[in-house]
Amino acid sequence: MDWNLLISQLMNGLQLGLLLFLLASGLTLIFGIMDFINLSHGSFYMIGAYFCGTIVALSGSFLLGIIVGLLGVFAVGAVIEWVIVRKLYLADHLDHVLVTFGLILIFDTLVHLIWGASGMAIPLPDSLNGQIVLGSVELPSYRLLIIVAGLMVAAALYFLVSKTRLGMLIRAGASNRTMVEALGVNINRLFLIVFALGAAMAGLAGMLIAPITEASIGMGNDIIIIAFVVVIVGGIGSVKGAFYAAMILGLMDTLSRSYLDVLLNLVMPSNYAETAAPALSAMLVYVLMAAVLAFRPQGLFPPAGMK
Repeated sequence: MDWNLLISQLMNGLQLGLLLFLLASGLTLIFGIMDFINLSHGSFYMIGAYFCGTIVALSGSFLLGIIVGLLGVFAVGAVIEWVIVRKLYLADHLDHVLVTFGLILIFDTLVHLIWGASGMAIPLPDSLNGQIVLGSVELPSYRLLIIVAGLMVAAALYFLVSKTRLGMLIRAGASNRTMVEALGVNINRLFLIVFALGAAMAGLAGMLIAPITEASIGMGNDIIIIAFVVVIVGGIGSVKGAFYAAMILGLMDTLSRSYLDVLLNLVMPSNYAETAAPALSAMLVYVLMAAVLAFRPQGLFPPAGMK
């Protein structure tokens, strides 16, 4: 067995899983607390990448790009919630879908007008461009940084949701929003913070992946579909569920693309296996979602109180 290849694929799976978690954690909170379907959540992923790329181009500092980008996306999310989203909480889900789909088009057009149609490459500092050698295994420095940063953010979000007063209100809002309002909590302020925090998490995911793939218009429109799958599999409103589901789906997607053809070779000719494997690997995450909806519709790790 090629251990370098296996470890590389595991790192890619963990990287994808953690990026999905950053997207899905905010999405599941927005959906779980506000009962708001936000198709434009992936646009914050794109905006974060462009904000970070612009600051890196001006300052030459990737760290400064991350910090300023996070503040910028948080501010954009807060403005969008205050000006547009707040007026839709009592509307039908179809209205949510139509308005947020319109926001996708607006954000894509604004990015086109401001940064142009071509993508934006984000250079990394030399310290993040190399390899870390552990025995006979070589680990890409930047991919390792993404994994470590993702785990640190996941731990910080767990602490915020589980151990702080704001987290208590978030969990209470996800379980019983009406009761939280009745207890005198400023629900509009809570919603603004949750929405802006979710936007910042999505923006961070875009910032972390952009040096590998580059920032481009519509880059969040494909990954947001998988993020919704993560929310459904993990359980709507559950940050823990989003984390575990993201890890499962990230590893499943990456490993199936690499090794499913090997398994299929055991039961069918190699030419058929090589043709079927890519299609089947692309379907696996949706097959898992369908199975969860059929046998455990509340998700694998629903919030406390949801049966």
